[in-house]
Amino acid sequence: MPFVQKLYDACKVSFSNNGPISEEALEKVRAVLDELKPCNVGLEQEAQSARQWKVSANGSNGKKGRNVSHQYPPPIKYLHLHECDKFSIGIFCMPPGSIIPLHNHPGMTVLSKLLFGSLHVRSYDWLDIPGSADLSQARPAKLVKDCEMSAPCGITTLYPSSGGNIHCFKALTPCALFDILSPPYSSEDGRHCSYFRKSPRRDLPDIDESCGIKPSEVAWLEEIQLPENIVVLRGSYKGPNIRR
Repeated sequence: MPFVQKLYDACKVSFSNNGPISEEALEKVRAVLDELKPCNVGLEQEAQSARQWKVSANGSNGKKGRNVSHQYPPPIKYLHLHECDKFSIGIFCMPPGSIIPLHNHPGMTVLSKLLFGSLHVRSYDWLDIPGSADLSQARPAKLVKDCEMSAPCGITTLYPSSGGNIHCFKALTPCALFDILSPPYSSEDGRHCSYFRKSPRRDLPDIDESCGIKPSEVAWLEEIQLPENIVVLRGSYKGPNIRR
């Protein structure tokens, strides 16, 4: 049985229309996902190229010296594997310098595994602070993660209100991010993907440290339209077929 089929089968019995049926069920999916390798999804050649890129990037012939336009990051390829009412599976293939902007996963649980390469991740969770709900154009969020990740590394789990449900990525090398979402995005069911930025407003209140949170860990985020310069193209999945 192809490994990706084993993963699909685990998802099929572990997820419902409302997300994971239990934390134990979610752990079963995590255990399978943890063993997933690029060769299981037809990305061994790309992973090998990424490993070579990492080596050359530190040498005299590395690619870091090239002039790259930050105004127009390189396009990202999304490889679609599966989507149903219970979960979706896909892979984001990101060239160096590409960006997935700050976005949320309302009411969703997300499992992510970096298959190869390195990226920078920043993530937040919304803060419930008295009075903050009145600020319709900005909401306070607590910083959860702001670091670099390099494969092989552990699985990231985002819950509806914890774990860094609002996040963004910037690829440092060629990399691939394998995502499982449960339930998947659905505007009809109130799970619309929204994009955010740090608010430029200067009239926002300071966070009282009595809440147990340092002001340096808080960002006021406001919703924006998807930036025009972010391009995600549909790629061709070349791994084993999944039997539904």
